[in-house]
Parts: sequence; C-alpha cells; structure tokens
Amino acid sequence: MMATTKRKAAKPACHGRQAHFATLQSGRCFVQALRATRAHAVTLGYVVMPDHIHWLLVLREHADLATTVQKAKSVATQRWRRAGRGGNERLWHVGFHERALRRQDDLAAMARYIVANPLRAGLVDFLGDYPHWDCAWPPENLIQEK
Repeated sequence: MMATTKRKAAKPACHGRQAHFATLQSGRCFVQALRATRAHAVTLGYVVMPDHIHWLLVLREHADLATTVQKAKSVATQRWRRAGRGGNERLWHVGFHERALRRQDDLAAMARYIVANPLRAGLVDFLGDYPHWDCAWPPENLIQEK
C-alpha cells in the first residue's frame, strides 16, 4: 500500500470551457491569485491555459486542497472582474480535478509535463513564448518540444 502525501495536482476549469484566460492581462489574474495561496500551499509548477489551469502544489500542514483551490479561484475572479472582464459572468466550473501524488512520483517530471501543455496544445512553438507558466525545475528540452 502506498501512502498519499500532501503533494497534489489540481486542475480547475473555466465555466463552459470558455477561454477566459486567453489574454495576457486575464491570465495574470490567476498568476497573481497564486500569491494569495502561499499560506496554504507551495507552488511547484503551474500553467494557465486559455480555459483551465494546471497546478502542482504541496499543501502546508494546516491546509486542505478544496480550501486552497477555492481561495485561488476566488482571488482570480476578483482580479478578473476588476480588470473589466465579465462583470457577473460565471468564471469557473464548479469543483476541480485533483490527483494525489505518491512519494515516489517524480515531481520534477510532472512539473515539466504540466508546463509543456501550451506546446502540446499548439499554442506556441517555444515554451518561452508562453507567458503564463512557472516551474521549480529548469524546463530542460521543453523550449522547442511539442
């Protein structure tokens, strides 16, 4: 039996899979929201796709995933609306997909896989051209990978 840890991968999606984060300014709303979760989690990697987010994190001792994701979604929504996006339009799909990671899971490989999503989706040819990602490990070979 493998024990799970507080290492998690979360994937909140936009309501109706609309591309709410397609612009630089709107994508930055979620990036800024990650800062508001620092008391709850350590972010190891993320990518803000036009219609969903991939987020690899380690929960702090007192935190739980649902509260942490809700905090990020709430702050992102506030910033998104302040930026003049959508008024009262619903931004997020209810809930999120999650994956608990085991101790032996390779976090660096998972983080690199997450940040390579824009390449696999054909949004950019070079990872460095995509503005909304970060990773605790160097991207290695991801700059031109598809």
